[in-house]
Amino acid sequence: MKIQDIMTTKVITVGKNDSLTHILELMRKNAITKLPVIDEKTFLGIVSDNTIAYKIGSKHERAISASRLHASSVIEKDVPIISPDDDVKDILKTVGEPGPTMLPVINGNKLVGVVTKANLLPLVKVKTPISSIMKSHLITVEPDERVVHVRRLLIEKNIARIPVLASNRELVGMMSDFEIACAFAKIKDVPLGHQNRWIEEMTVKDVMRSPVIWGAPNLAASVAAQTMIEHNIGSLPIVDKNKMLGMITRTDLLQLIDF
Repeated sequence: MKIQDIMTTKVITVGKNDSLTHILELMRKNAITKLPVIDEKTFLGIVSDNTIAYKIGSKHERAISASRLHASSVIEKDVPIISPDDDVKDILKTVGEPGPTMLPVINGNKLVGVVTKANLLPLVKVKTPISSIMKSHLITVEPDERVVHVRRLLIEKNIARIPVLASNRELVGMMSDFEIACAFAKIKDVPLGHQNRWIEEMTVKDVMRSPVIWGAPNLAASVAAQTMIEHNIGSLPIVDKNKMLGMITRTDLLQLIDF
């Protein structure tokens, strides 16, 4: 199977001079967290919710509105590229390893598509129950914790998302770089003298994504993959009797693919 058989060809892109406000709005409208940056169809790199959250959350940038910060300030340039004729098996070899989760497909220096983990999910065919592959030792936060604490956890632990649990371990929300980036972008419209106080006092319940799509422990891996595709989500918490037991990610499922 070739890359051209699975890649997304209708790619939403941005220019290097597009504002971070515009980029976040595109991400929100299209339920995506990464966008290729192009200049006259030439691929320059990728912007992500992760790099945006880091940029606008920095104290050095708090005086600058997100509308005045541009893609060029957060672009990831050192990104591996692939060809339409490459074999999908070659991508699967690196699943789970550190690196970009969006691979640009380049043909003659032009961007012709992208491949993400979502493109690979349809290849998950096994009926393995997700409880057998879930991660049960998770970092979690509570609704009243501060957003700045969650941001530190995401950076220090190098994780993409954190479940939000009530005191009885009921799943009530999810936090990721995207929620944090959007929250920080809004705060930049607040007068500079009030920004630090707003950022320090902002709580998880103010910005978390809720409700959260979840799966039962006996759900088959193939069905879990289809659920992620339908809802365009990168993880699936596992819940039983209103209590969160663990979580699986796209990466966990992709490691079950066997050609």
